[in-house]
Amino acid sequence: MALAALLLSGCLVGPKYQKPPAMTQAPPAAYKESPGAAQPAGGTAAGGTSTNAAASGTTAAVGTTGAQAADAGEWKVAQPQDAMLKGKWWEIYKDDELNALEEKLAIDNQTIKVYFANFMEARTLVAEARAQLYPAVGTGPSYARSQASANAGAPGTTPANRSQSDLTILPVDLSWEPDLWGRVRNQIRAQQYNAQVSAADLENVRLSEQASLAEYFFEIHGQDALAAILTQTVADDQKALDLTRSEYETGVGDEISVVEAQNTMQNAQSALINLGVARAQYEHAIAVLTGSDPSAFSIAVKALSAVPPAVPIGVPSQLLERRPDIAAQERVMAAANAEIGVAQAAFYPTLTLSAGGGLESSTLRHLFDWPSRFWSVGPAVSETIYDGGLRRAAVRQYTAIYDSDVAGYRQTVLTAFQQVEDALAAERILSRQIGQQEQAAQSAQKVLELETARYETGVDPYIDVVTAQGTLLADRQTLATLHTQEMTASVQLIEALGGGWDSTQLATPEQVSKKLGAGEIEIQR
Repeated sequence: MALAALLLSGCLVGPKYQKPPAMTQAPPAAYKESPGAAQPAGGTAAGGTSTNAAASGTTAAVGTTGAQAADAGEWKVAQPQDAMLKGKWWEIYKDDELNALEEKLAIDNQTIKVYFANFMEARTLVAEARAQLYPAVGTGPSYARSQASANAGAPGTTPANRSQSDLTILPVDLSWEPDLWGRVRNQIRAQQYNAQVSAADLENVRLSEQASLAEYFFEIHGQDALAAILTQTVADDQKALDLTRSEYETGVGDEISVVEAQNTMQNAQSALINLGVARAQYEHAIAVLTGSDPSAFSIAVKALSAVPPAVPIGVPSQLLERRPDIAAQERVMAAANAEIGVAQAAFYPTLTLSAGGGLESSTLRHLFDWPSRFWSVGPAVSETIYDGGLRRAAVRQYTAIYDSDVAGYRQTVLTAFQQVEDALAAERILSRQIGQQEQAAQSAQKVLELETARYETGVDPYIDVVTAQGTLLADRQTLATLHTQEMTASVQLIEALGGGWDSTQLATPEQVSKKLGAGEIEIQR
């Protein structure tokens, strides 16, 4: 019977998992929003081309040739034939301070630690499921000393001649339920796939935290760039105020010019002070990401001067292998498919092989004698005859869960393509807008110079100078903000592409099934 059980345990009910298509149609050969791609009529292409590639953050694509070189004024990404990002993707920005912060995040980020612990938990659930494949062996030693009642014996029984007895039992019980129909094996597979989901979730949150840190890093130095502009503006306004006051005191100017100059400077001072709010918040956010106490953490002031590097975007079909969230959702489908097999196994009978034995004696000194042995062995088969449709409903439930997961998988893929296209469009359009904004700032500077000259010669009132100053300040602030947006859009593009991750780094079912070592559990504590 044991041999038959072993032979039957090779059966495996349930649907065989086949990875469904990620999309209803094949991915395109190239991203629509990538530089050099033909834009449809009424599409997202807008604005002119930057005349100062270095100042606008324009970078040349690696290996740019042919028609792509003709668009040298536009922002570029590295072409599909270039090497994909691997590992520490943030090093592409060549900023030592950012590199150090990212390294600290990898060690001390508490959110990553939470997901690592979840992954360790998921691996233990695989071990729990595998334990069902093996027999359960137990023992329950006991000792009892008893004495019969004097009133329960034959007439004439006295306390002196009541019977007393000792009983020592040392049993061993064994029970094994062969996995005849694959219920346990499907449970193991489901837990293995769930552990892979947890591993992919860990990588996804790691990428998200890394990208958030990079974005906050560029945002905080973008605030420093705005502060530098306003600081210079306040200094220039102070000079203008001193000039108008001097002219008023000598009788050349009027008081309203002094008040207008003073108001202009005060507004610039107020805006400069307000920048401290956003900078402090970004600084505190970076502290939390790196596992530091915000009260004892600071980042040195440095105006943003970086330009977005050339990002290798690859081809759309590669995106399916580079996003940890897509990998996680695909493993969710595999786990749901295995759960269908678990539910279908409930339709088949369950065989339990049990055996018991041990030693039993009324005296301890004879407990280990050969005649003290006892044993029993026998199989038991159980089958549910009627359950009111419970098992059938369970199969339908898990089938519906699987169908839902398929839709969720495809939605995740579509969202991934959307995020890449969004980031590409942002990079390309921001690059063009920066070029236009630079020209606007140059024009505003020229207007201010002309208005200042006209005021000094008495042609125009000082209010015209104030208006020109406000226009120049707004243009310069907008330009600084656009530079910051361009850098954060670069980070968002890298995040949308999956950072430096690819599906070959995902732990295999065999790897998540390995016994956990003490070092693995302690590594993130």
